[in-house]
Amino acid sequence: MEKEILVCIDEKNKKFLESGQQSKFVFPMERSEAHNKNISHLITRFFIVSETPEGDIIYLIQKRGKTKKIFPEYFTDSASGHVIWTKNLTLNKIKKNAIRELEEEFGIPPKDIQKVLFYDINTEGNEIAYIFFGIVDSKVPLKPNPEELDVELSKFYNRTELESLLGNEKNIDYTKKTWKRILNIDVLSLFEKEIEQIDENRNSIALFIGRFQPLHHGHIYILKNIFKTNKKVKIGIGSSQLSYTLNDPFTSEERKKFLISALEKRGISSKRYEIFFIPDIFNAKKWVDHVISIIGEVNSIYSNSEWVRELFVNKGIKVEKKFTIFKKKFNGSNIRKLIIKNDKKWKTLVSKEVVELIEEIEGIERIKSLYEKTITYE
Repeated sequence: MEKEILVCIDEKNKKFLESGQQSKFVFPMERSEAHNKNISHLITRFFIVSETPEGDIIYLIQKRGKTKKIFPEYFTDSASGHVIWTKNLTLNKIKKNAIRELEEEFGIPPKDIQKVLFYDINTEGNEIAYIFFGIVDSKVPLKPNPEELDVELSKFYNRTELESLLGNEKNIDYTKKTWKRILNIDVLSLFEKEIEQIDENRNSIALFIGRFQPLHHGHIYILKNIFKTNKKVKIGIGSSQLSYTLNDPFTSEERKKFLISALEKRGISSKRYEIFFIPDIFNAKKWVDHVISIIGEVNSIYSNSEWVRELFVNKGIKVEKKFTIFKKKFNGSNIRKLIIKNDKKWKTLVSKEVVELIEEIEGIERIKSLYEKTITYE
């Protein structure tokens, strides 16, 4: 049997999961080794609901099989399991793990899942659970896996049955709390957010968030296109509290200067944009409210980040289409790596005025120095 490789993360870096930066900090480890060493690793928990033709909500719950080593014969979520290691881990890839587990445990294929949304991240001992809610048709065929589940009691339950089950049966605490939350909210409304339509007469205000470490031609291309269809653009400098680290070498003020210089060079009036500093709060559920409290209201947001897009959609804010750029090329990490390697190709990926600013603040030397320090400490 092929070894199962988990997605692991050091304790000190767990907070970065709350800001969608998982790919920078996770690392692979074989399942038994991770468990034996109590290494934190990612899992998914999927909670499935449905609406009957009569308009009642029903809840898909599994009862773990009696042969399970952990929590045998306990009621839990609809499906759960480890996130399997892959490079460049994104929220969408984590979501696919949840969908895979649902098919393995209940035989529900991806095509029968009507909607999936990311809900929260929850730490459960050494497991960090990405919680997803999903909706399926009430008549979807269920095929509980007898090697994993109690076939008879893994099924849809109505509200009264679920309340009784949560009160009287053996439940895993983490999932019990989530089912109680679901019972106390209008869960179907989460899948039916009213998305505000963008104003076609160019009176709209758009938001674009980036770390700009450094600002590159990909950012500028996106910004130029946003200005074409919006009267005003609010630009958020993400992770504004970070500087002088290998991943975030430039200060928020330096990044602001990059933006102002590039926009001025392209004849974009300062009256058409505002720049805001957005520090990380490492709390996925509160992050959008945190952003809005800083920048004020907007009509829509532009982002190529799956993490950012998902969080804003969940809040009912219009998320515009992605702009196609060569992500592997126009990427801050790639540019910093080229600088470290003394590869002058980095200058072709960054506008001339920004290159000059980086050289002026001795940014090249800074990045190389930060790299040397990182290697030394490792």
